[in-house]
Amino acid sequence: MNLLSKTISLIARLRYKRIYNWVNHPAAAQRQVLQSLVTNAQYTSFGKKYSFDKLFSIKEFKKRVPIHEYNDVCPYIERMMQGEENVLWNSPVNWFAKSSGTSNNKSKFIPVSEESLQENHFQASKDVLTKYYKNFPSSNLLTGKSLVVGGSHQISNLSDDIMCGDLSAILMQNSPFWGQWLRTPELSIALLDEWENKIEKLAQITAEENVTSLAGVPTWTLILLKRILEIKKKKTIAEVWPNLELYINGGVSFVPYQQQFENIIGKKINFLEIYNASEGFIAAQEKPNDEGMLLFTEHGIFYEFMPVEEYGKLNPKTLGLTTVEINKNYAIVISTTGGLWRYIIGDTIIFTSLNPYKIKITGRLKHYINAFGEELIVDNADKAIATAAQKTNAIVKDYTAAPIYFTAQSNGAHEWLIEFETVPNDVLLFTQELDNALKNVNSDYEAKRQKDIALRMPVVQIMPNGTFTNWLRSKNKVGGQHKVPRLSNERKIVEEIKKMIS
Repeated sequence: MNLLSKTISLIARLRYKRIYNWVNHPAAAQRQVLQSLVTNAQYTSFGKKYSFDKLFSIKEFKKRVPIHEYNDVCPYIERMMQGEENVLWNSPVNWFAKSSGTSNNKSKFIPVSEESLQENHFQASKDVLTKYYKNFPSSNLLTGKSLVVGGSHQISNLSDDIMCGDLSAILMQNSPFWGQWLRTPELSIALLDEWENKIEKLAQITAEENVTSLAGVPTWTLILLKRILEIKKKKTIAEVWPNLELYINGGVSFVPYQQQFENIIGKKINFLEIYNASEGFIAAQEKPNDEGMLLFTEHGIFYEFMPVEEYGKLNPKTLGLTTVEINKNYAIVISTTGGLWRYIIGDTIIFTSLNPYKIKITGRLKHYINAFGEELIVDNADKAIATAAQKTNAIVKDYTAAPIYFTAQSNGAHEWLIEFETVPNDVLLFTQELDNALKNVNSDYEAKRQKDIALRMPVVQIMPNGTFTNWLRSKNKVGGQHKVPRLSNERKIVEEIKKMIS
């Protein structure tokens, strides 16, 4: 362990005192966050509309301010992108994170203020690093380079001062000098927006660096790693980057991908999951293999948790931290330093621990299958896919699923379009294992499968290599944080993909 590592480890341990405070007093931290948010925004257009200057309690805040989805705040955001100030937040907002928009073809633009950068995204990143060094005090993580497989940004056509792009690109563009020094490659390459060219340049340059950590969406990270192995003519990444010790993942479940990463890296490294959405940095694993991610309660976000059965109601009920329950599905509702107020992100979570508060992403409010009362969520699907792959020596690259509706001739089923890295020798066995695993993780699915009365055996369709990338490309969503929706309660996506390959 060299002097730099010792110094970094010491600084990280000193910072841990502050983390300890909000971890152990989360309700108090949340009250302070809301008070600060409301105070700062009281003279904005939004704050004046809802009389923020007269809000003095959480109860009154929830009573006065309605729940919002993107369409509700879109008119405010459009004004901000035109350059108008004091709309949703009281400081100038020059950056907008362009979301993947997986629920429909329309992109969403999430305001990213200077406060949300400094007090949320960067502060949370420092806390992740602090936690890591507390768990691994002998780490040499920061003696090498960090490779982030991120997105791109471009100047908005509305104003030269307004920038929009993937969140990862915004964070790289605005990171402090020490962040630029630790990252590879240089910014001009990291922010390229043509992904095939970008992957090639990333591979050529970073193959010669001392990379100690990786971060990015699993699919694109795997493509990059394979290209690096081709360039270096090596069998494992450990031969290229012997000091690699950490891969940070987020955006999609890592469960279907972990075996692929272990195989291609070729040595034991640490995997950490983070929940850093366009709307804010929400949670991160404290240490590898933790069941759930620690909820960040002091980082400029006030949280509410909506039981999923409340979604769609006129006045949906939301809960605070003191009244949530373990293993109950909630939609996250947030108010932020970016000017989002009681905003539904669209993700669903469960709490895996209440002391401290830890969460696990289970899916999306609109990404599920419940055509026959089976209530299949993404978390169920990811676990079942991983189990079936393990039992049949297969490796799943990507997938999506949708219902097959009842007809006069047959009952319902689920159709799974799966792109394999390693195809199972026996596809029927894979299908049976998938079916059994779904029964094990979802009692409603198991009940509907009884004697094939409501649901028959799943239908698995093997997709040609590159199918999902080509579908994303047809939607102009290649690279960055864009991803294929895992589940859909209707057949639009499945039919588009099948038509494309036919």
